[in-house]
Amino acid sequence: MAELKITLEGINPVDIYGSNNAKLNLIKSFFPKLKVVARGNTLKVIGEDEILDVFERKMDLLVEYYQKFNKLTLENIERLILEEADTILAADENIIVYGNHGKIIKARTANQHKLVDAATKSDMIFAIGPAGTGKTYTAVALAVKALKEKQVRKIIMTRPAVEAGENLGFLPGDMKEKLDPYMQPLYDALYDMIPREKLKLLIEERIIEIAPLAFMRGRTLDNAFVILDEAQNTTEEQMKMFLTRMGKLAKFVITGDISQIDLPRRQRSGLKQALNLLEGVDGIEQIYLNENDVIRHRLVKKVISAYSQNDKLREERRKLDKEQNN
Repeated sequence: MAELKITLEGINPVDIYGSNNAKLNLIKSFFPKLKVVARGNTLKVIGEDEILDVFERKMDLLVEYYQKFNKLTLENIERLILEEADTILAADENIIVYGNHGKIIKARTANQHKLVDAATKSDMIFAIGPAGTGKTYTAVALAVKALKEKQVRKIIMTRPAVEAGENLGFLPGDMKEKLDPYMQPLYDALYDMIPREKLKLLIEERIIEIAPLAFMRGRTLDNAFVILDEAQNTTEEQMKMFLTRMGKLAKFVITGDISQIDLPRRQRSGLKQALNLLEGVDGIEQIYLNENDVIRHRLVKKVISAYSQNDKLREERRKLDKEQNN
């Protein structure tokens, strides 16, 4: 008789064992000649070497399936143990990542596909477009995929803490409580893709960082997938500071909406300057999304279209006034 120990690292044991050990009992039923004892996140297994080898391979498959699809049902367990695993583990190439409870997260529009393709080819990508076009959500999905596939060691997500008509100083709470509302859209995306307990652990271990842009100063961001969100609200100095933080084996995605700049008057947007300065630079891509990429309520497309038309009319009037004054 030999003994095998399997440790479930970074996984809530209940997700593998099931409620009242229902999943574990099913697994045991396929290995009646083994004695399997669960203690916390460790399985102690006793039996013949040959059967232990099979058990270990199947447990590896179950864990791999769970980590890939964020779910593991009784049916999944039965198929993974009895059938060929390659077919079951195969994924649609259009799927970026599987979210909580197996939610499929993939590019859904032509420009979102361009963003996904750009991330495979370039290390710095600018994703520009109005609200609701999925630029941030897609970027977060790409980051989670990179972390799951061990392409990077960590995810860093940041935003400039610009007061969009509100004053931070008058908000209640400490600095974290004041800043968290600015970061909430990033948390919301992560909650869709990573189980809450696991996400909490990843944040505590600083494998995932969510922090204001000012916290990036002085750092070198190596081996990380880094997202700068709401980049239209960076100053020119902040954008330069951020872009020069890029370290080895890093991927940067910068998202922004140049039609919604909340900076004080006479303060120029660092995003606008960066787009002009870096256009055509090898290794840097700029992807532009529009109302056709909106995946929120159907009325959002109409709202964006109306505002875009209004912006065009204002620009035409401004040019006309300038010509008349000259």
